[in-house]
Amino acid sequence: MDHIIAVLPYLWEGVKLTFIITIVGVAIGFVIGAFTGMGRLAKNKFIYGLCTVYVEIIRGTPILVQILFIYFGLADLLGINLDKITASIIAIALNAGAYIAEIVRGGIQSIDKGQTEAGRSIGLTAAQTMRYIIWPQAFKRMIPPLGNQFIISLKDTSLFSAIAVGELLYQGKYYASSTFVYFEPYAMVALFYLAITIPSMLILRRVERRLDV
Repeated sequence: MDHIIAVLPYLWEGVKLTFIITIVGVAIGFVIGAFTGMGRLAKNKFIYGLCTVYVEIIRGTPILVQILFIYFGLADLLGINLDKITASIIAIALNAGAYIAEIVRGGIQSIDKGQTEAGRSIGLTAAQTMRYIIWPQAFKRMIPPLGNQFIISLKDTSLFSAIAVGELLYQGKYYASSTFVYFEPYAMVALFYLAITIPSMLILRRVERRLDV
C-alpha cells in the first residue's frame, strides 16, 4: 500500500506529459491527415503519389522505429538535434497523420457523388462544394475512427520511454527501478491507462449516439 501511494506523484507527472504529447501531436496530425487525405483523392499524379508514399511508409513501419529515427537518425544524418518532447510530438503527429489521412479519404469517398454534383449545379466551386457540402457530412462520419485514433496515439506514447521521455510508463519504470518494487508501480500504470481510455471510449460512444453515426 505504501508503494501505491508513493508512486502516485510520479505517475501524475507522467499523465500530464502523456496528455500534452497526445493532444498536441494528434491536433497537428489531424491537419496533416486532412490535407494528405484529400491529396490521396487528387487527380494530380504528383500530389497523389507524394501523399501515398507518405501514408504507406508511416503505416508500414512501427512507431517505435519512427521515434528512434526522428530522435537519433536525424541528428546523425542531418545534425538536427531535437529535444525528447519535440521529437515525440513529431512522431505522434506524423504517425497519426497517416492514419487520419485514410480516415479522411474514406469519409469523403463515403459521401454520395450526387452531393458534389448538386453543389456544382447551384454554382459552387469545387472548393466551396467541399467546404460547405461534402466536408460537414464526411466529418460527422469521421468522428468514431478519429476518436479511436486518439486513444491509439495516447497508448503509443508508452513507447517513447525508449528515449527516456517522462511519460506515464517511463515514470512507473523509473519508480520501479529505484525501489526494486515492480508489481505495484506497473499495476498502477495499467490502472492509470484504463482510467484514461475507458472514459474516453464512453464519451466517444455517447457522441456517436447523439450524432447518430
